[in-house]
Amino acid sequence: MSEIPEEAQAAALRAVVEAATARDEAQDVVAERVADLQQVCVAAAATGASRTRIRTLAGVSSKTFYEWLNAAGLDVRPQQSRR
Repeated sequence: MSEIPEEAQAAALRAVVEAATARDEAQDVVAERVADLQQVCVAAAATGASRTRIRTLAGVSSKTFYEWLNAAGLDVRPQQSRR
């Protein structure tokens, strides 16, 4: 007995849905971890810890790190233009 094309297509589409659902769940977990990281980075900066050290340990870009600080209301120097 052979499988009809529609059955194969349905199985393939179910696999796509399962993979997409797993991806969505993983992205939700990552978003939560990033929010946690943001919170502790801002808290560390508020204590006066070295911002370079915080950013390096967190493994985030300068742009992201300073956006977090700015959003939290901490003083951030204006970005200097590079020539």
